[in-house]
Amino acid sequence: MKKFSKIIALIVSAVFVMTALIACAGGGNTSTSEKKDNAKPTIEGVQDMAVEAESEINVLAGVPATDKEDGDLTSKITVESSPALTFTNGKATPATAGTYELIFSVTDNDGETAEAYATLTVTRKTAAATLYKEFDFSTQAVTDNKGWVANIWGDETVATATLKQGAYVLDITNPGVSDDRVRLDKMIDVKAADYKLRVWAKATKETYMHMIAKKDVEAWETYGGDWNKRIGTTMAAYDMNFSVAEEGRAELRLHFGKITPNGENPADTTPENFSVIIDKIEIYEITGAESNVKKYEADFSKEAGLAVSAGDGAEGVASYADGKAVATITSYPTSGGVWSIKADLSIGGEKLENGKKYYYSVTLVSQNEQPGECVFESASNGARIDASFNGFTAAAGEEKVLSGVFMADKDIDDAVIRLQIGNPATGVTANVITVSAVEFGVVEGDKDVKKSIDNFVAFGNGTALGENPAYPWFTFNGSDEDHEGVGTIWMEEGKLYYRIDQGGETDWYNKLVCGYRENPLTLEADSYYTIEVTVKADKAVSCGLFLNPIGSWDPRVSKGMDITTEAQTFTFATTETLITDMNFELLFQFGSGATKALGEVTIEFLSIKIYQTKVL
Repeated sequence: MKKFSKIIALIVSAVFVMTALIACAGGGNTSTSEKKDNAKPTIEGVQDMAVEAESEINVLAGVPATDKEDGDLTSKITVESSPALTFTNGKATPATAGTYELIFSVTDNDGETAEAYATLTVTRKTAAATLYKEFDFSTQAVTDNKGWVANIWGDETVATATLKQGAYVLDITNPGVSDDRVRLDKMIDVKAADYKLRVWAKATKETYMHMIAKKDVEAWETYGGDWNKRIGTTMAAYDMNFSVAEEGRAELRLHFGKITPNGENPADTTPENFSVIIDKIEIYEITGAESNVKKYEADFSKEAGLAVSAGDGAEGVASYADGKAVATITSYPTSGGVWSIKADLSIGGEKLENGKKYYYSVTLVSQNEQPGECVFESASNGARIDASFNGFTAAAGEEKVLSGVFMADKDIDDAVIRLQIGNPATGVTANVITVSAVEFGVVEGDKDVKKSIDNFVAFGNGTALGENPAYPWFTFNGSDEDHEGVGTIWMEEGKLYYRIDQGGETDWYNKLVCGYRENPLTLEADSYYTIEVTVKADKAVSCGLFLNPIGSWDPRVSKGMDITTEAQTFTFATTETLITDMNFELLFQFGSGATKALGEVTIEFLSIKIYQTKVL
């Protein structure tokens, strides 16, 4: 009996030992399941940082780590840097200015590791910031009528013509008894050529205007005219074309007096108690002739002619259907911008030559609203023909024709028409853009178009716009180069005003600029700069702010501002010092589809200051 008991005990003992050995060898399912279900730890609060050289920074401040199974792992976080820095409990004192890439990592008790990344910018040791420049908006600028003289006459006529708020404004209480009782006139020299007179105007009440090019003779004789032009309450362009056979003089006349186009309906006439606001007047002189010579027309039935590339987390592909090219965007970029998705349209291997003139046309339909840029670039290296830039917004489901004429400013052997479409419209997460036609060719002939712009803002002592150091401001609008976008600027009661009368879809179609040509914004070497802008608007509007070297595109500051009806102060700082003194332009670019939809909007700059922080 004792012998039997010993045998049983030995068997039980053996089973126990075998079970333990199997467990130690990982032979059971329990540990595998537990490891499989183990959650990775998380690191939070990691963000880019900046510190001055020789100053201590704690990169772990506000950076916790947690794990579902192990709880708080903050004390186990480690930090590495490239270039290397020495960290003690997350603290370091960088001695050398530069950019450092940081890797935060933590490992839980089961060996699972989480990582997070940030950039540490170490600036050079500096003195205290001092005010470098504060722009003075308190002095009224001298305006310039650019040769347009007001003629108001007649006993019944009650009107004034004034240069104010960056425009030529006619306040008409009573327009008199005939069209010429209130008018603007300008004498110009003319030669054998075709001319276009374009007036950018609006009125507080709908009214009429005559546009006339009168010969400089005693008798009433004209080169041409356009009568009964209906002026609306939003800023628009009003054109008159005329031709001159031989050299001479012409008196350009704009009539705003009493005009009744239909004598049988006296109610349809020039009103009383209204104003006409003229932002600018453009004069085109056109000589010679030219024609379009087609070099390429797409045939998408051959299933060629479109290439789609995507980066920054975006995805897109090219395909063909029903003789059309299709760019399908399945996702937009998580970072980057308009350049993250490119749809390249072939021009059949045609080369672009510096100094030659070209035309193009692209017809497309976008399933959802799509903003973008249309440019000519090298397919391989991105070299761009700057003069060909064309910003656009394609409305959902509507056919959009992108077209233009441009002069090539460089040779490109592998040029394509590049649609840059990385930015989606609000709420759009995917899109399908169908291109039905592409035409490209050379513009031949000797047509020459000279355009002069009479705007009514000349800042300071009658000097040309932008040439007086006290007034380095000017505005560029897309319509200055025959795109869309109109606006004007002025100073009043110690503030700078920029009124956008017509918004453009592309950011630089509505642009306020400080620093230009003979009057740049000069910044000194071995310094950091901080730009402080206090601003509001009569409608909420957004813009991009850029501090850019004159003559190239390399912004040292590139930020956005969301301006509201309440005054806000925005602060922007450079992160690199200048090797030498440099000339800059400070750009406020407002153009966008959203700005275009706003209609008229006025931005009020209460203060703009620049602070300098010198390197020791």
